[in-house]
Amino acid sequence: MLRLEISPPTIADATALLDFELANRAYFEAKINARPANFYSYATVRYSIEEASQHRILGTGYQYLIKSSGEILGRINLSGVVKRYYNKATLGYRIGECHGGKGVGTQAVNLLLNEAFNGLGLWRIEAQVREDNPGSIRVLEKNGFSVYGRAVQSMYFNDAWGDLLHFECRSPHGPCV
Repeated sequence: MLRLEISPPTIADATALLDFELANRAYFEAKINARPANFYSYATVRYSIEEASQHRILGTGYQYLIKSSGEILGRINLSGVVKRYYNKATLGYRIGECHGGKGVGTQAVNLLLNEAFNGLGLWRIEAQVREDNPGSIRVLEKNGFSVYGRAVQSMYFNDAWGDLLHFECRSPHGPCV
């Protein structure tokens, strides 16, 4: 198994991150809705890194690069952070094509949950997955997520509406402990 680390993206990562996104563009777009065409430029990737830094400062979002020996293998993030009343966030991630199915996603989600619950003090992490994505479902289940609902025909992808499964994972240090 690869030794992974997650770290916030920095401007020094911009070229490697653009290369990662370009190398995996077709793979990602076959599985999720496409990014705007103008995303695939150095200036836009650099801007997205600066924007991620601002979200981190404000406590509204946390983006990370998944790396092994300095190589970017994927991205993972917490968005929609709501601390007041809920103390929760929504998980998202994407693993590069040549690293899929090798445990990278499972290990990265585990690292992120540790950061979320122990570093950021969040109590609940949610995730949404298309029901036709067994790999992501397996990653979430291996990390202690469970289904708490289904949104029927709630995501438009590949010219069709599909269902989303809603998952949750709660901190052992949450409000009920």
